[in-house]
Amino acid sequence: MENKEFARFRKNLKKTQKELSQLLGTSLKAIHSYEQGWRKIPPSVERQMFFLIANKRGNYRPDKPCWKVNDCPPEQREKCPAWEFQSGEFCWFISGTICEGEAQKNWEDKMKMCRSCKVLKAVLNNVEQ
Repeated sequence: MENKEFARFRKNLKKTQKELSQLLGTSLKAIHSYEQGWRKIPPSVERQMFFLIANKRGNYRPDKPCWKVNDCPPEQREKCPAWEFQSGEFCWFISGTICEGEAQKNWEDKMKMCRSCKVLKAVLNNVEQ
């Protein structure tokens, strides 16, 4: 996640930097650093920001789980934690999902793939520019 996107998400959530620091369990100084681009946004913070955006009232919620959107074969779906925990609209939030045939090695790789997926794109497309 880039600093400009982070700031845009905060504004979309209608939170001050201080309010967001409380929501994310981090310092106000960290929020300043993220928005200025002085500090890299950690995966845990990125994940929480996506979660907050996805759950904001009025934001788009997929009407189908990821395994239907992506037409996953049953043998792949049954190994996937998103299917196991019935979290198909939050597949991007769960590490170890079986996307494109395999689980990603780390959060950064997962996010690269998720950002091109229809499920997360639908959530992010609702964030005001």
